[in-house]
Amino acid sequence: MLISELIMGSFCITTFQLKKSREVGCGYYLFISSISSMCMIIILTIKFWQLVLSQMSIITNRLILFINCISIEIILKSCLASSEWLNACVAIERMFNVIKGTTFNKIKSKIIAKCITFIIIILIKLTHIHDPFHRKSINDLDGDQQRIWCLSQYSSTITKYNTFITLFHFLVPFSINLISAFVIIIVAARRRVRIESRQSFMQLFQLKLKKYKQIIFAPIILLILSLPRLIISFILGCMRSPYYSWLYLIGYFLSFIPSMLTLFVFILPSKIYKSELNRTMHRWIRSFRR
Repeated sequence: MLISELIMGSFCITTFQLKKSREVGCGYYLFISSISSMCMIIILTIKFWQLVLSQMSIITNRLILFINCISIEIILKSCLASSEWLNACVAIERMFNVIKGTTFNKIKSKIIAKCITFIIIILIKLTHIHDPFHRKSINDLDGDQQRIWCLSQYSSTITKYNTFITLFHFLVPFSINLISAFVIIIVAARRRVRIESRQSFMQLFQLKLKKYKQIIFAPIILLILSLPRLIISFILGCMRSPYYSWLYLIGYFLSFIPSMLTLFVFILPSKIYKSELNRTMHRWIRSFRR
């Protein structure tokens, strides 16, 4: 998983580093989103192996485990939320691009993208700043073995706030993606009505819906893949059953997949980004042959 994501992430970052890929704000959003996804998969891998090695009593230093306990989860949550919000910004910019048409200002969109990206990253950090202060390491005596677990304890007020923030970062970007997709289809259908008066708006809307169905299905599929994370975040208590523990673990890792699909969701369907990706791959192949 780490190797495949590092390869795909490297392709994405290198593609969006190219000037042509960042002619508008979308490229900048996707560039930062790709970096965020790369950081997330590295931290996720560190978390997995730290958990495995600590349970095997290979890592026993309490200070190291405590630092990981208070830092890893906030980094993961921040990276994940940042990717989702930046992808939502891509949807918004594409919507305005379709609405404004030839009057769309590319230079202004890049300036706005840089400002919005900075604001998003800061605000997301602030919304999760409470998390490290409510985590602690505890000893768990299981027979002859002593394990150290990372435990989060929230007051009722913080629990409500945490629930709201989780739902907000989960549902709002999805809603933005879906609404933007429908607006793009409606605007495209209305413009077509002015040209082809023989067909009704509904007929053209259905045609455009079939043509751009991928921008409707993509956020829905990503939402379904992210559902395990939402469900797991509301599960309280510890799981003693190995079966449920593995189910929890699979669902947890599965929920991070949407943030790793930039290559398939944004680059491959786009002629410009795909062309830049091909240039990147050819350049890498030439460098390896030397």
